[in-house]
Amino acid sequence: MKQLRQLAIMALTAATLSSCATVFGGPISTYQKTKPAAGQPQRDIRVGALIADILLFWPGAVIDFATGAIYKPEPASATTK
Repeated sequence: MKQLRQLAIMALTAATLSSCATVFGGPISTYQKTKPAAGQPQRDIRVGALIADILLFWPGAVIDFATGAIYKPEPASATTK
């Protein structure tokens, strides 16, 4: 019974500290981390990851926004001018 309780606590802790876009979104680029300056277009949000964060564990959305993982990677058209 004690092992089951410890396992449940570890699983709850892992769920608390994880978030969908951070775990499954791949590497985070500087484009995702950098806040756009005035006059620049806003970054697009990964809608699927946001919905998953809200439905599964909403504090995960805070982690995704803090790390920048919730934002889509830089579009190809922005890099080739």
